[in-house]
Amino acid sequence: MSQNAEKYSALIKAKAQKFGFQSCGISKAGFLEEEAKPFENWLKQNYHGEMSYMENYFDKRLDPTLLVEGSKSVISLSYNYFPAEEISTIDSFKISKYAYGNDYHEIIKEILREMVAELREEIGDFDCRVFTDSAPILERSWARKSGLGWIGKNANLITKQQGSFYFLAEIICDLDLKEDAPTTDHCGTCTKCIDACPTDAIVSDRIIDGSKCISYATIELKNEIPDTFKNKMEDWMFGCDICQDVCPWNRFATPTLEEKFRPNAFLKTFKREDWKEITQELFSEIFRKSPVKRTRFSGLKRNMEFLQK
Repeated sequence: MSQNAEKYSALIKAKAQKFGFQSCGISKAGFLEEEAKPFENWLKQNYHGEMSYMENYFDKRLDPTLLVEGSKSVISLSYNYFPAEEISTIDSFKISKYAYGNDYHEIIKEILREMVAELREEIGDFDCRVFTDSAPILERSWARKSGLGWIGKNANLITKQQGSFYFLAEIICDLDLKEDAPTTDHCGTCTKCIDACPTDAIVSDRIIDGSKCISYATIELKNEIPDTFKNKMEDWMFGCDICQDVCPWNRFATPTLEEKFRPNAFLKTFKREDWKEITQELFSEIFRKSPVKRTRFSGLKRNMEFLQK
């Protein structure tokens, strides 16, 4: 470890706090040996459904030094998106909380770029790339390794202090930094997430059959939704929060301070009938800056029509 490792690590964590990240941890870049076989088995079981991109860049997913040449450290960060107000679901369809506001990819990447620019001013130039759910990286594995939290039975990263309603991000860099240690698991004997999943997508402790997940069906799936989902989607038209909503640790979630993640005004007023009559033009207006645009107008209409079958 270099002489500056501790100093730079402390500086990075201070900057992360300044830029609004709720936690920051560091791990040594290298091959994720512990995750290799389980990830390979997950793919072999076809738990990724039609998400064929999960099969791509297998080696890079497990080793960030192949993704960012010369990298030595993975800086893992979390950014809170828990809403101050929950949108009423009475006589309306449901949207996952992470999609209430603007698209997190753009917002968090911009914050990361500004943070890196400040770090370079103080440390000097260093090579890095920033990511948030946008590259072949096993984000939760790196976050767990760097002590941000543990991977729960619903396969989400969970912390005792904040629960799981946050985005993950990474800075993979060539700085030699001080590693953090993983935290302990605090799921215990609780099975609330497994019991609550209406489609039995949590096939066993920490293993998710993605092809059975409501989020997969409403976002990732491009074809027709299979009849196996009929009467099981509980009015979710984009994403699903069930396994997080029932998690006891999420009683500690606190509202985000990021205004761009605040609920879109339309989402607060629209009822079921309003959604049914939505046009392409209105969809584009409402979701122009939202993650919901990923499912496209045709996808959202498909989801709503399936819910009314």
